[in-house]
Amino acid sequence: MEKKASIGIFGGSGFYSFLNDAEEITVETPYGKTSDKIAIGKVAGKNVAFMARHGKDHSLTPQDVNYRANIWAMKHIGCKYIISPCASGSLQADIKPGDIVFCDQFVDWTFGRRKDTFFEGPVVTHVSAADTYCPKLRELAINSAKKLNLSYHDKGTVVVINGPRFSTKAESKFFTSQGWHVINMTQYPESYLAKEMEMCPLNITLVTDYDAGLVSDTEPVSHAAVIEVFKSNIENLKILLTQIITDFEEYDCACHHTIEHSRV
Repeated sequence: MEKKASIGIFGGSGFYSFLNDAEEITVETPYGKTSDKIAIGKVAGKNVAFMARHGKDHSLTPQDVNYRANIWAMKHIGCKYIISPCASGSLQADIKPGDIVFCDQFVDWTFGRRKDTFFEGPVVTHVSAADTYCPKLRELAINSAKKLNLSYHDKGTVVVINGPRFSTKAESKFFTSQGWHVINMTQYPESYLAKEMEMCPLNITLVTDYDAGLVSDTEPVSHAAVIEVFKSNIENLKILLTQIITDFEEYDCACHHTIEHSRV
């Protein structure tokens, strides 16, 4: 397939469309069906691809998302940079609903329940996850948020749980005690698979709640509350994405050369 876009965006809960006057395409993959069609359009004169992670009708739970198919499809149409906005709960009192966190680390708490690698043999390949999120793309995003005067945190660790259930109070207390910052259900393996495909991953976490409510003495999270807060902040997210893409210029990066350091 000819190159369609350099930047790929996955929309999470409450974020099902982004591009105007977009062409929608279906990409067949060796890993099965993608979550939805890929919309391709222009932002600031640049070709951008967008896919709703859970499907436009939100029919896929976090563990049912075909992450490998989605990432492979973005790679297939030419994407070298992946932006992964997501809704997350806060685990720390200073990270408030409506804040944005540009995560630099993840902790996988899905316990191997998801297909999380493209490299199942015969060539043994170990792609490092030490710094999964691209520092160059993260710096660009932070500068864009600064220009827009948004409330943001320039780094953070996201713990990824399998879902679809939310945490118990005991689990949430443990995650907070570890010093982790936000909790989500989709950042793994999406970001790591992008790294395996030699793309630059960026996470944009939109904080929607205080998880089980422990650090803020509030009610535990509900999905309805998550969507409500996300909807009220969706315009800020779209403005931020537009600013990032406007400021973006293609660059070479270590992310684009991961395989050469991952095999014997």
